[in-house]
Amino acid sequence: MAAASVTHTLGDLNKDSFVSLLSKLIGESKHVQNNPPDLIPEEDRIVRHVLDVLRPLSTANGGPLVINHVTYKPNRGNLIVEYPGTQPGKILSFVGMHMDVVTANPSDWDFDPFTLSIEGDKLRGRGTTDCLGHVALVAELMRRLGETKPQLKSTVVAVFIASEENSSIPGVGVDALVKDRLLDKLKQGPLFWIDTADKQPCIGTGGMIPWKLHVTGKLFHSGLAHKAINPLELAMEALKVIQSRFYTDFPPHPNEKVYGFATPSTMKPTQWSYPGGGINQIPAECTVCGDVRLTPFYSVTDVMKKLQEYVEDLNANIENLDTRGPVSKYVLPDENLRGRMTITFDEAMSGVACNLDSRGFHVLCKATESGGWACKTIFYHW
Repeated sequence: MAAASVTHTLGDLNKDSFVSLLSKLIGESKHVQNNPPDLIPEEDRIVRHVLDVLRPLSTANGGPLVINHVTYKPNRGNLIVEYPGTQPGKILSFVGMHMDVVTANPSDWDFDPFTLSIEGDKLRGRGTTDCLGHVALVAELMRRLGETKPQLKSTVVAVFIASEENSSIPGVGVDALVKDRLLDKLKQGPLFWIDTADKQPCIGTGGMIPWKLHVTGKLFHSGLAHKAINPLELAMEALKVIQSRFYTDFPPHPNEKVYGFATPSTMKPTQWSYPGGGINQIPAECTVCGDVRLTPFYSVTDVMKKLQEYVEDLNANIENLDTRGPVSKYVLPDENLRGRMTITFDEAMSGVACNLDSRGFHVLCKATESGGWACKTIFYHW
């Protein structure tokens, strides 16, 4: 089917239908915040709204859409939707529209983040750009395919996933789909990952390495600080060294400018915890958590190996770390005690960068320049 014919058949985005669906999805955003153990999302709340739109057009109801609701944890489903093409082996996929969101504290917002609001041409609410807006958009695309039934060479697949915003609970989302080989056939054609908070196609995305630095010292009354090993001070000084070494080993990469990355790779703390106790008590341990955001021009494996090496070196030479004041120390020789650190990692994700010489990249550019549904021209070329 020619590009002009696809454009005519699909028509423009039905804004009323899109906003109606998005409003329902944003209305569920409070329940799909992802920050375990306190907030565990129930992505099936989103799945139900998408199914309300697409199920009437499914093969079970005489339509063309093949729908597979895949669940590995209660209330935490993924959704795979296919529109069959005419040529076996030809396939085009849209993957990554995730149905969880990051947390939002309503007191920090000027409006209710868990209700869709419209201000002029702006749609506002938690998840409008990351990523419930993409869920609604691709659902509307699959709905139009199911309604208009264009004769496309390629099978079109949409994969709506659970558990993208936090990887501390594995085996829920795309990792489990890959493990079960449910996405294997997508390798036969171009795959577009639909998850970016900007207004233009993303040709490169960074990876993420969640890390935890656990620091052990010695508990003691703060009035006798010379008898303690303060894990908070040790964590701060050690992290300063770890970050410095990271930025030396993984500096800004020349390709980051080519691909338009807003920042280079970063390694930083984002959370801090300790067992509790009085303000006059130096604790025995603490944990600092954070992440590495890694541009795709560096290896996730190399970074994890380096971070482990940094910590091992600091443990072996802990006497050389800067201290804080005349009695601050990380070794108590008379008690044969040394402060100690361990670093562990949750599930890491590698970044990816589009091949700027590939056919897929040039098709995406042409589709974007044509305006309207960016995927129209993509269907035609693939």
